[in-house]
Amino acid sequence: MQFTSEQHLDDGVREREFTLGEIPGILWTPASASSSAPAPLILLGHPPLGLRKMYPRLVDRARHSAADGFAAATIELPGSGDRPRLPAVDQARADLRRAMEAGEPVSDEIVDRLVLPLVDEAVPEWQAALDALLALPEIGGPVGYSGGLISIGTRLAVVEPRISAAVLFAGSFVPRTIFDEARQVTIPLHVLLQWDDEGNERQQALDLFDAFGSKEKTLNANMGGHTGVPKFAGEAAAQFFTRHLS
Repeated sequence: MQFTSEQHLDDGVREREFTLGEIPGILWTPASASSSAPAPLILLGHPPLGLRKMYPRLVDRARHSAADGFAAATIELPGSGDRPRLPAVDQARADLRRAMEAGEPVSDEIVDRLVLPLVDEAVPEWQAALDALLALPEIGGPVGYSGGLISIGTRLAVVEPRISAAVLFAGSFVPRTIFDEARQVTIPLHVLLQWDDEGNERQQALDLFDAFGSKEKTLNANMGGHTGVPKFAGEAAAQFFTRHLS
């Protein structure tokens, strides 16, 4: 991990951009974080739209996390931002748009081509980032994962024992194999679902929630579209992390 820039936001949050090999990322730490009082960490997932485009939403989430005493970090997804494109994923995304615009059902084959390569590449990268982040003296456990593609969050919850709790955002297409992995998830979960999320299958999101093997799992469903998450839903997610990471 190499830090490439640093600034202090007006609320005292320290923001550092870094690279992990060729992968860009950002780390935010609260003013209270130190080697004598390391902060718990939340990994901030996001959709494959690029860190620069997602930055306003990511920094807002990070600042709220810092206000609760948590550090937050994110990395660029494979094929996004300035990272090399993934032609097979780009083709699957074009096939998805074509099917949706034509009013046709989205096949499992398209979903697999779109999502599974991202999961297969992103999860080991998140684990490598976690190795580097937890080596910093001001960062400690426990660790949470929040948001992004629910398939990535599901895989991470299965294979990464350092993640103690996760807030997952329903609404992205989910390969059938991820349902099998969901049954292996045992950590506490808080799942956000927008009831009228355009272009996504509500029933699939409900089925995935039902498949999760966690004894503690909460579904927070609200009316509205993909970007209409109410403020109180975010507050409930923050309270979930406070219970499990503090």
